[in-house]
Amino acid sequence: MTQTVPAVPASATPAAPTTPDRLRRVLRAVALVACAPYLSLKIAWIAGSHLGIPDGSSLLEHRAEMAVANGVTVLMDAMVIVLTLLLTRPWGLRVPAWLLVLPMWGAAGLLTPIMTGFPVQLAVKALGGTVRSADGGREPFLDEWVFGVVYTGFIVQGLALGTLFVLYARDRWGHLWQGRVWDLPRALTGTGQRVVAALAAVLALLPLTAHLLWASGSTTGLNAGRIADRTSDFYVLQVQDAAFLAVAVAGGLLLAFRRGRALPVKVPLALASVGSAATACWALWLSVASLLSLDDADHRPTTLMVLAYAGQMITGILVAGLVVRFLVSRSAAANRLAA
Repeated sequence: MTQTVPAVPASATPAAPTTPDRLRRVLRAVALVACAPYLSLKIAWIAGSHLGIPDGSSLLEHRAEMAVANGVTVLMDAMVIVLTLLLTRPWGLRVPAWLLVLPMWGAAGLLTPIMTGFPVQLAVKALGGTVRSADGGREPFLDEWVFGVVYTGFIVQGLALGTLFVLYARDRWGHLWQGRVWDLPRALTGTGQRVVAALAAVLALLPLTAHLLWASGSTTGLNAGRIADRTSDFYVLQVQDAAFLAVAVAGGLLLAFRRGRALPVKVPLALASVGSAATACWALWLSVASLLSLDDADHRPTTLMVLAYAGQMITGILVAGLVVRFLVSRSAAANRLAA
């Protein structure tokens, strides 16, 4: 016996805000305060300060480039302030969806790997992981305390901003991810979506293989600088990159092929959203950072590194496209039911 199930429950409508305003105000204050350490350091460096930068650091060799890079990252962290206000002020509910979701996707993509990776790196170091470069002779480019202060701030930012977005999204779009995967009609997951999900899985194979090789100790395709700097932090990041790739692909496949049918829809949707953001945005960040090393033969990215970054970016973008297509289709179905 077959049964036709509506794309969205007929009674589903955007819910009125149910979270006390006090909680949102507290989270807003926490997010704003957490931005202060990073912004203060960056502004100080732009002004010429060497706070936290040891003598001999490579950051002191390219002052003009570093000033531009610091200015860009100041604007990026300032976006966290804008997003925090948008998510907690009444006018934020009137902002077009894409104008909010796109920068939130980028913020999630850059903050999530830090939120998950930095605590693991600390734990590995506490258990005896390596903390110095393999060659033992290179000067650190930042004092150790800078990473602790900045990354702790990023983690707090991510937790506060992420919670605020979940509350906001639940109130505005929560009706779009009600039900379980088995309730999804085939019209929501057509041939096009399945082809895109399969393509993303295929494209992920090269970067996934590369990261697993590097995590296992292989130096294949690594430049000389990266080989010399393989500490426990390096291995943690390789495992993490592989994990986010797997999460993104798994979320995309679950949505497109309606697998894991007993799962709530929000589970594959969350896997695909966060996984695609972390995969694409972090690879983009590494690609941009590698451009600053083109004049240094030891740190110039190899062909395999470039292909791995490109594969990650394309995979993340394809999976993100699946999420957007899914939400747009479900929203259209809900509007037809409400009409």
